[in-house]
Amino acid sequence: MIRDTAERLAGIHAAAFPAPWDAAALGDLLTQAGVFAVEQPDGFILLRTVADEAEILTLAVHPEARRRGLGARLVREGMAGAAARGATRLFLEVADDNAAALALYARAGFSEAGRRPEYYARPDGGRQDALILALNLPVKLP
Repeated sequence: MIRDTAERLAGIHAAAFPAPWDAAALGDLLTQAGVFAVEQPDGFILLRTVADEAEILTLAVHPEARRRGLGARLVREGMAGAAARGATRLFLEVADDNAAALALYARAGFSEAGRRPEYYARPDGGRQDALILALNLPVKLP
């Protein structure tokens, strides 16, 4: 079952990102304590909870399904799942030049908590800063 799930998620991740996670990596994550996924046919969010904190590991929406609210729904469901597992604070990292993701997370109530300089490697060999965003849970979900 995990293998099938990992392969399905890897297909979505490959469509969504230039440097996607493969099925083996996703399968390894899905077997770790505290890791859970919220899935839809065209997207998913993967989170990890540890004690009272949670982290969004990745959010992937197939390009053909973007700009229809799926990402926002996945974030809300991920937030609810993390809160249900006892998390009171949710974190994520996002490239500081990813305007669409930054807007999505701002609408969900996240705010900047830090920066990781040159965190992401780019296909052209360059590096991009990551912003660390955080949100207190539970929140009133829209």
